[in-house]
Amino acid sequence: MSTTSAFEQMLRAASLRITAPRLAVLTAVHQHPHADTDTIVNRVRATLGAVSQQAVYDVLRVLTSAGLLRRIQPMGTVARYETRVGDNHHHLVCRICGVIVDIECAVGDAPCLTPFDHRGFVVDEAEVIYWGHCPDCTTSPSLS
Repeated sequence: MSTTSAFEQMLRAASLRITAPRLAVLTAVHQHPHADTDTIVNRVRATLGAVSQQAVYDVLRVLTSAGLLRRIQPMGTVARYETRVGDNHHHLVCRICGVIVDIECAVGDAPCLTPFDHRGFVVDEAEVIYWGHCPDCTTSPSLS
């Protein structure tokens, strides 16, 4: 099955109309996980030609609300988007180059979903961001 037809099925399952901008945004985010909005706008324009920045923002909002995209925003950075949804994964962020990578929640059970005191909340997601230096930046002469 092609990526486009998989995205069409995702849109149908979410009761959303299949439009060229929605498919282009899903494709751009799928091909560039953790992309910021400017990157997504440029990728969509490369695919569709003239499309307004607001149109892409609207599509991002709709797809995020429908649960087809996940929006993350590590402290001090712009919003980023990914197609990996429906699981409780977290992220590693390099303090130097800003690269973001996915990381699984924990080995075994997901203890991050069990807070010490839930104060009556029913917890269904935890957002954890690990900060550090990626392998490329760790071996960089600027850190020596």
